Amino acid sequence: MTKTLRRFSVAMLLAILAGGCQTTTTTVAGVEVPVASKTEADPRKRAAIRTELAATYYREGQLAVALEETQRALQIDARYAPAHGLLGLIYMDIGDRREAEASFGRALRLEPDNSDILNNFGWFLCQTGRERESIEYFQRAAANRLYPTPGLAMRNAGGCLLKINDVDGADRALRRALELDASDPVTKFELSRLYLRRSQPERASFYYGLLDPANRASAPGLWLGLRIARANGDIRRERELGNQLRERFPDSAEASALRREAFDE
Repeated sequence: MTKTLRRFSVAMLLAILAGGCQTTTTTVAGVEVPVASKTEADPRKRAAIRTELAATYYREGQLAVALEETQRALQIDARYAPAHGLLGLIYMDIGDRREAEASFGRALRLEPDNSDILNNFGWFLCQTGRERESIEYFQRAAANRLYPTPGLAMRNAGGCLLKINDVDGADRALRRALELDASDPVTKFELSRLYLRRSQPERASFYYGLLDPANRASAPGLWLGLRIARANGDIRRERELGNQLRERFPDSAEASALRREAFDE
């Protein structure tokens, strides 16, 4: 999974076709994807199928093929907002900021309340030095009661606020994200890091304790736990976690930071 996909929803950006649609399936990267039959006449449905196929390629990191399939979807239906939104993600990953922003703009003009597109455009802004501007889009995405992942949008808002050192704003956004999705381990992890950053190790310990064992046992989890133990003056626990990090993840960025004693990075 790419770094981009860890942060925002790709979803399918489309509805599953209704029962009357005649389709067959093809397999892409081990995933069955519907393909329109030759008798399919509705351009919107055919554009949706092409976009779903493109999204599958995108998730697999095959950006060139995803770009081609998305462009084909838009040749079928130039007003299909999810295809424009997916095109924005693809151009973002390629590094073409101008085309990415233009694609997101077209998508939002067609569907200004589409929460997937709002969230993804917010993430684009966050990654291109416009963090403060991005917050509006995350908030609009999360405000939609039909959006299945509002916590993701607010977690993204919290991360972007941290990038510009708005710790208070990030605190509010991340706590709201946890209210919306109490199961999200990334939000718990980020809240723990935030309170460690604010020199509140007891609160950092609380959110760290909410993580499941698998997350605490990862390289980032061990490093965070070590830093919390250090802040709490728990030398035994600090050494124990340090030993685990060196033994299990010797080549990780966290192990490198430990060797440098870069506890505040």
